[in-house]
Amino acid sequence: MTSTTQHTVEFIYAILETVADPEVPVLSILDLGIVRDVQLKDDGFHIIITPTYSGCPATEMIQLQIRMALLENGIQHFQIVHRLSPAWTTDWMTEAGKQKLQAYGIAPPEKKFAIPEDGVTCPQCHSTNTRLVSAFGSTACKALYQCSDCKEPFDYFKCH
Repeated sequence: MTSTTQHTVEFIYAILETVADPEVPVLSILDLGIVRDVQLKDDGFHIIITPTYSGCPATEMIQLQIRMALLENGIQHFQIVHRLSPAWTTDWMTEAGKQKLQAYGIAPPEKKFAIPEDGVTCPQCHSTNTRLVSAFGSTACKALYQCSDCKEPFDYFKCH
């Protein structure tokens, strides 16, 4: 029996749930929504992923982590397939993932296709008395804000 007949698509998803995003380690790649599908084909499992953007520097690391997790769990026949279309969107993030971001101190995306100038909810004190400091935060997918009430700076996960 090969690994493709011993294991199910659900088992692969359970493995992928353990793979953390290298830039935001509190999120799994499933929380982030970059795993688009898992399919069982004649040559093994196909894991279809869409990076958060085409130049994301974490993509290679995520692919390596997927490979390592699958091999550690006895999955030997698989392919990681990159799909750039449709483009990833923050709409693909799970609600649980957005809550994990908030608890981690990063404001989750609130308004579609916008970097609001102010009014993003502070993940520390929950005030909306905040202001945009820079459209570029610690990574390209985040903007930097500061809360005017608690004075703490924080990242905001940009909408895509």
